Parts: sequence; C-alpha cells; structure tokens
Amino acid sequence: MQKIQVKDSPRPVGHYSQAIVSGGLLFTSGILPIKIKTAEKLPVESSIEVQLTVVFDNLKQILQEVGLTSDKVVKSTVYITGGENWGVVNDLYAHFFGEHRPTRSIIPVPELHFGYKVELEAIAEL
Repeated sequence: MQKIQVKDSPRPVGHYSQAIVSGGLLFTSGILPIKIKTAEKLPVESSIEVQLTVVFDNLKQILQEVGLTSDKVVKSTVYITGGENWGVVNDLYAHFFGEHRPTRSIIPVPELHFGYKVELEAIAEL
C-alpha cells in the first residue's frame, strides 16, 4: 500500500490521505472544490459548474501524480446536493471523460462538508 500526496500540496487537515495505491488500483478520498495545490476554498455560493471544474482538476492532478490519465478511472461516486444538479453534473462529467465511460454513481445528499454542492471519489487502474 502506498499513500499518494500531490507534490507541493498541503497535507489534508483531517486524518486521511489524498489517495492510496493498493492492489493495482488507485483510490481517492472524497475530492471537494478546494484547490489541491493551495488549499484555497471556493466560495460555497459558486455554481456547481465552477465547483465541479475544480474537483475534476484536483482529480487530474492526483491521477498525474502516479502517471495516470482519466481514461484509467474505472469507478466514480459523485455526491451532489439536490437532484436538480444531475444534468449539469452529467454534462461536465461527459466533457471531462470524453469517450471513456467509467462506472458511476451520482448520489443526491442533503448537504456536504463546508456547504459545497459536489464531492467526488474515484478508483483508477494502474
């Protein structure tokens, strides 16, 4: 098992790793719209589009840290506040992954940490 930390990024405040490599797979922690290199928190009022763009950028950086790209993602779980955001999330998800279609769950929840609108976890194949 190997802990993954994006180079030059601050350590998580909580008791967790950004990602773990184990058994030929990369597992991310929940990725919030907090810029991974600077720990800059987006305003919670920012749109779900803006928040998800930062989340995908964070995912990209975690994948790159171990030499992967988005086409190696095999499963993702996306937590959203409110089912009305499903279409927007689906469109941005399709844009990020392109022709690649990993398995996915979108789960509406009443609230997320810091009041954000979206959080994503991913599993990728090495």
